[in-house]
Amino acid sequence: MSLTVQALLDRKREALSLTLLAGESGLTKEIGAPEVSSPGLALAGYHDRFVASRVQIFGQTEISYLNSLPDEGRARALDFVFEAGIPCAFITKDQQPPEELLRAAEDAHVAVFATDLKTGDFYRRLQPYLEEEFAPQTALHGSLADVYGVGLLFQGPSGIGKSECVLDLVERGHRLVADDLVLTQRRHNEVLIGRAHDHQGHHMEIRGVGIIDIRSMFGVRAVRQQKRIEVVVELEVWGSREEYDRTGLQADNTEILGVALPKVVIPLNPGKNLTVIAEVVAMNHLLKYSGEDSAAAFELALIDRLKPVREYLEEDDE
Repeated sequence: MSLTVQALLDRKREALSLTLLAGESGLTKEIGAPEVSSPGLALAGYHDRFVASRVQIFGQTEISYLNSLPDEGRARALDFVFEAGIPCAFITKDQQPPEELLRAAEDAHVAVFATDLKTGDFYRRLQPYLEEEFAPQTALHGSLADVYGVGLLFQGPSGIGKSECVLDLVERGHRLVADDLVLTQRRHNEVLIGRAHDHQGHHMEIRGVGIIDIRSMFGVRAVRQQKRIEVVVELEVWGSREEYDRTGLQADNTEILGVALPKVVIPLNPGKNLTVIAEVVAMNHLLKYSGEDSAAAFELALIDRLKPVREYLEEDDE
């Protein structure tokens, strides 16, 4: 992932209330990490754990500490921070930075910005943006729909009917997220978020009909901008494998960007109502999420029912 200081400024100038104070020549620098730090210990002389690839925030504590130092000590502390190769720095609460800070930034070609936001508010706005920009991502071939609040990712060979299934789901009141191409990001380690490409929007290609605009045709409530991917529904032609799971006791999983997801394989043959099956997949996932596994409960009940018969057969000496 490559994110320049200039790109950060262009996208978040208003949201973060940014004003450039010094180091305009450093706008082309790249930000190397999604984490945000404060240089407090580095200013005090402890340099062992200083991570130069992170953006640095000078809050009220840092500026107060710098103002308490003699001129020589202040310049020495700031020279280390800026010469270490940090991508940029932010000064919160519209504080007036010492001249040594602006001078060190100019000499090291590091952009320094001022913001009127409090330090805590600034952290809460900047950190999620950086995490999203640096999140692992990939493009998946498939269709993503929100069915009863569950993100179902339909995958399978081209022409098998993924788009038609999602179109039918939309007609039944569910919501389209993306068709054909699903841009997927991993967030917070175990969460996958899918969305449509910006140029694609909520358009679908239906063979024999052409390109249709779901939002215009069914209204704004028929679409979502993004949705967590929770279950992968794999569509395949009937007979592609020797046998299929008939009980649901053998859970199948797949992995996307290092995140394990439950996978349901649906074999297709003429007359199968795929839309209703998709709704059942979503409702069954909700049941499992709430702690109720229908297949496992059925198996336990069957075992209990057969227990007297098994005991009788064990005692029969004939």
